[in-house]
Amino acid sequence: MTQSITPRVEINLAKIAHNAAKLVEIYGSKNIEIMGVTKTVCGSPEIANILLDQGIRMLADSKLVNLKKMRDAGIKANFVLLRAPALSEIDSVIKNADISINTELFVIKKLSEAALQYNTVQKIILMIEMGDLREGIMPANLETFIQEVLTLQGIEIVGIGVNFACFGGVKPSKQKMNDFSKLASRVEAKFSLPLSYVSGGNSANYNWFMTSESVGKVNNLRLGESIYLGRETLNRMAIPELYTDAFTFVTEIIESKTKPSIPYGEIGQNAFGVFPKFRDRGQISRIIIGVGSQDVMVAGLIPTLDIDILGSSSDHTVFDAKKSNLMVGDEVTFNLNYGALLSIMTSPYVYKKYSNII
Repeated sequence: MTQSITPRVEINLAKIAHNAAKLVEIYGSKNIEIMGVTKTVCGSPEIANILLDQGIRMLADSKLVNLKKMRDAGIKANFVLLRAPALSEIDSVIKNADISINTELFVIKKLSEAALQYNTVQKIILMIEMGDLREGIMPANLETFIQEVLTLQGIEIVGIGVNFACFGGVKPSKQKMNDFSKLASRVEAKFSLPLSYVSGGNSANYNWFMTSESVGKVNNLRLGESIYLGRETLNRMAIPELYTDAFTFVTEIIESKTKPSIPYGEIGQNAFGVFPKFRDRGQISRIIIGVGSQDVMVAGLIPTLDIDILGSSSDHTVFDAKKSNLMVGDEVTFNLNYGALLSIMTSPYVYKKYSNII
C-alpha cells in the first residue's frame, strides 16, 4: 500500500525545460520570441525559473496574484498581465506588471493616472479583434484609439496583439495573419511608432508557423500548452520531439467493489443539477478515487490504464475498472488535457511534486 501523498501532480521540470528549449529554437528560426504563459501552472516559481533558463525572458499571466508570487520569489523577468485589467486592479497592475494587455481607453487613462502617481511608465500591448470575439479593439477603430492613447502621459505603446482559438475557435489562417501584419505595418508607418511586440497568437499558431514561408511582422507568440503538454491547440496534435507527459496526476483508490452499472431507484438530479444517464454494463468492478470536480476538471483526465470514467461528484470519481484488478490503496495515474492541468495546478487540494529527471 502506498505511503505517498495523494492526490498529487508529478511535474517533470526536465521535460518542461526540453519543450521550452525546443520551442525557443523552432520559433527563433524565424525570429519569433516566446512569451511564456504561467497562468496554466498558477505562477509556479519553480517552472518560471525553468522557462528563464531556456531563454524565455517574458512571463505572462492572467492573474496579478501570480505575477506578484513570481516577483516575491525573486524571478527576474519582464512580467506581462495577459488579460485586460479591471478598474479595481489598477494599482496592482502598476506594481506587478511591466506590460499589460489593454483594450479599453478609460482603463488606460486610469493606468496613466496611476503611473504618474508612482512616477513610472506602464507599457501596454493593444489587443486587436480579428474574429475570435474575445478581447480586442475593432480594426476600424484602432487608429483613432491609438491617437488618443498617445496623448496620455505615463503610458507607452510597445506592441499590438491578436488572439485566436480561445473563445470562438477561430483559426490563425494565413489570411488572418497577413492582415494582422499589414495592420502592424500601417500603425508603425502612420504614427512613426516602432512596435517591439507584434504578438500574433498562441499555441494555436504552430501549424500556421510551420507552413508559412514568411511570418510577416509577427515577432512574438504567447505559449503555454505547447510548453507544458507538447501540443498545438487546434487539433491537440503532439508537436514532434516534444514531451506530452511532463505532468502526471496520481491519486489513490478509496473503494473497490463489484456493483451494478446502473443506479437503481427513482432518479432525480445529481449534485450538479444534471439528470445522469448510464449504459447498462451489467455487474462491474467499480473503483472510486477520492477526488472530484472540486479538485480537477474530471473530463480532462486521461487514464493510463484501461479503465473508464463513469462520472463524478464534488469529491468522488467513479470508474469501471474492467480487468485492471485494482484494490483499495492502489495508485492510479492520469495524463491531462489543458483544462485538467489548469484546474489541478490551481487546486489547493492537489500536492505538487517536482522532479528533474527524464
